[in-house]
Amino acid sequence: MAQVLVIADDLTGSNATGALYARLGLRAVTVGALNQVERYADRVDVLVINTASRHWSPARAHAAVRAAAESAGGAPLIVKRVDTTLRGNPGSELDAVVDVLAAREPAARIRTLAVPAFPDAGRSTVGGLHLVDGVPLTRTAVARDPFDPVRHSRVAAVLGAQSRRSTGELALDVVERGPDAVAAALRASQAETVVCDATENAHLRTVAVAAARLAVEDRIRWVALDSGPFGAALAGELGLRPEGGAPARILAVVGSVTDRTRTQLARTETALGARWAELDPAAPDPGAVLAELRAAAAEGATVLGVRVAPDPLTTAGPAPDPAAARILQALAEIARRAVVELCPGGLYASGGDVATAVTSALGADGFAIETEVLPLAIAGHLVGGPHDGLLFATKGGLIGGPDAARDCLEHLRAACTRHTLGPTLSTT
Repeated sequence: MAQVLVIADDLTGSNATGALYARLGLRAVTVGALNQVERYADRVDVLVINTASRHWSPARAHAAVRAAAESAGGAPLIVKRVDTTLRGNPGSELDAVVDVLAAREPAARIRTLAVPAFPDAGRSTVGGLHLVDGVPLTRTAVARDPFDPVRHSRVAAVLGAQSRRSTGELALDVVERGPDAVAAALRASQAETVVCDATENAHLRTVAVAAARLAVEDRIRWVALDSGPFGAALAGELGLRPEGGAPARILAVVGSVTDRTRTQLARTETALGARWAELDPAAPDPGAVLAELRAAAAEGATVLGVRVAPDPLTTAGPAPDPAAARILQALAEIARRAVVELCPGGLYASGGDVATAVTSALGADGFAIETEVLPLAIAGHLVGGPHDGLLFATKGGLIGGPDAARDCLEHLRAACTRHTLGPTLSTT
């Protein structure tokens, strides 16, 4: 059965949203006709239904979304995907989703988190106002859209024009105080729909962490209204997993200590919940690092890795040759032992010297190249040796923007799912 049901109002948005879930290692498919919904509902992890209802009347859009939700059956998470600029019928379509869920689960405490921010696409919400590249909606081109002009910048006003549900707002300063503050604010709010401010991906994860906590502690049945990334973050925090079992573990080995690298790794922590053990460059101890990695794996971390701790010798300039050799040897030894003990589905190595040392330590003959994740970041699999076929990605330490490491790790996670499940969606 699908773990996530996403109902969207146009095809491009449907596909783009499905891709976000696929990056989590969940198998996603987009369908349109109701008979296709029935065909695929029990065969994928994420079922995305395109109702093509953006330009319809509110009543017609409500009926289409209701029919789609009814035909799909139950799913642990239901997401109403909305346009990144809130065009269309977000209020009436949200009501359709909640109406179906309330009829199906009359005893459930159903609430909606409206988090339309899409930071990577320049969409943010501040003070309840939705912004495109920092400009309120009513001052952008969508206010003059010939089909669906947006008449409000405040998200609550856009929803309130169509929705019967009460609406509250969660301010950015609360979100920035972390999951505990968000959870307390959500508990205190009586609103059926809470609009949450967010300007960066870390904010989306903060709200998702708090919501997942309340789902367990207060037994709240959350519906997500978002433009893509928040629903995916919430699915991850709710612990939704591929039908075939837990997501594959990804192991990362990073030798670079540049500011750019540390920024990239910090993004993996906020976006993926990555856990990093640090290798002391002055006294490299593979055993101590492996103990940290084992502990992180035992706590459920699916993205874990080792990085080199900052050190005056390495931050002021290149490490002396003997020190650099010891660091590389330690990283390679950690990779060799961690692959055997932790059985990752994919391996990521950052830095050319690190990738070479790791490949040699694993006894591989070489690296079969399959794709370019981003310029100078390559993914494929090891060939030869005891770990032949292990999915592998490499990136230069100074390559890419803040999300480059995240993109490589997400690519590996999605590739692991495709590799494990295989091409099982073809119809017969």
